[in-house]
Amino acid sequence: MKKIISMLSFALILAANDFTTTNALSLSDALELLQSQNLEIKAAKYDVESAKAKKDTVSGMNWGKLTFQQDFARSNDAGNVFGFKLTSREANFGDFGAEEFMNNYMAGNPDYTTPPDRLNYPDDRNFFQSKVKYEVPLFTGFAISSYAHIMDETTKIKSLDKEKTTTEKIYELKKSFYDMALLNSSIKNLNQILRNIDTLETTTKTMIDVGYAKHVDLLEVKAKKGNVERLLIQMSANKKLLYHYISFLLNQKVTAIIPPQAEVPMPKFSNEEVLKRNIDIQKANEGLEIRKSMLDASKAGYYPSVGAFGEVATADNTFLGDANDHKAYTVGARLTWNIFNGGIDSAKIEESKIEKLKMLSQLELAKQGIALKTAKIRTEIESSDAQIASLKKELALANAIYENYEGRYKEKLVSMSDVIIKQSAQIQKILQLQIAKNKRIEKIFALEKLANGEK
Repeated sequence: MKKIISMLSFALILAANDFTTTNALSLSDALELLQSQNLEIKAAKYDVESAKAKKDTVSGMNWGKLTFQQDFARSNDAGNVFGFKLTSREANFGDFGAEEFMNNYMAGNPDYTTPPDRLNYPDDRNFFQSKVKYEVPLFTGFAISSYAHIMDETTKIKSLDKEKTTTEKIYELKKSFYDMALLNSSIKNLNQILRNIDTLETTTKTMIDVGYAKHVDLLEVKAKKGNVERLLIQMSANKKLLYHYISFLLNQKVTAIIPPQAEVPMPKFSNEEVLKRNIDIQKANEGLEIRKSMLDASKAGYYPSVGAFGEVATADNTFLGDANDHKAYTVGARLTWNIFNGGIDSAKIEESKIEKLKMLSQLELAKQGIALKTAKIRTEIESSDAQIASLKKELALANAIYENYEGRYKEKLVSMSDVIIKQSAQIQKILQLQIAKNKRIEKIFALEKLANGEK
């Protein structure tokens, strides 16, 4: 009995309350809810949106930068005050001490060495400057375009991560529904066995009354009945746990589902399609593209960078005072070329080349690993199919043998112990069949996961 219970525990996974057809959730409806309600899928969607925002940030660098700057200052520093006046186009000869010089000159005492008081000790002055400036990169050695491509590939990887999370949750949900169907099937078979035991119990009581059976026979029947009832209680508890897990996946309480009636069909896609559609391989391909772009970006150090800018400004000792008369503009361009930096650029390029080669090796390894997993899973599915076909025949034989022994017991040709042994064989075959079906479902869904689900 311990062996049977252990087998049942291995075969049964999470489960919840008995389903009813009223307001019961079908698998197709559950899959639709999963897409919009599962919290892990939602988090993965936010990661994709975040990656898109970063991509737009890099792409925006091509358009340059437009800034507005408003300065306000008040100072009596000689350099500042003269600079304020000059910037606002209000400087005059008096600011250089011309009046003081001419007064001394007219008095016949030209003074070339005494510092002018007005220039060195000016009065306090306010300064308001409004400036609009636009800067744009003209050529960056392909650095911006390389980084934009990197962010584009990063966004694709995040999308693949979301797709992988979705595929994983679909796998878990579908398996939960099919596990519920297996539970219901096992419960149905055990209930039939329980009804057979009830019939056998009634028969044994009658045979005791007429002296054809012993009281110990009745005790054996009741013990077996208790074991089957305990298995049914355990299955019911597992169903409750399974409903809790389905509720967790859908982020809402689920108390009734419609388990699928048909067995899971064998996927029809080829091994080549698995390799083409596998998310991990797609991610590895995107990673290789990123490494190529990083290599291009590292080569940008060998090129000059060219940028242009233009600005317009106005300044006065009041805000926007005489703005038109005091306006000014500046336009220009700048070329920067790193002639020598100690070999850092060449070292970065070499590092990028090595990372690219490493990614190529990882991509090939991923392909071989997926091919190996695919072959292994297909072999295991074939083995499960053969085992299921054999167990179905063995269960049919066990049922026939039990019925035969039950009839022979009534004729006093076998003992109650013999009947109980045959009934235990029935239960064991039921559980073995459930384990085999469960394993087959698990492997089929695992194959679908490798190929990123059904498309």
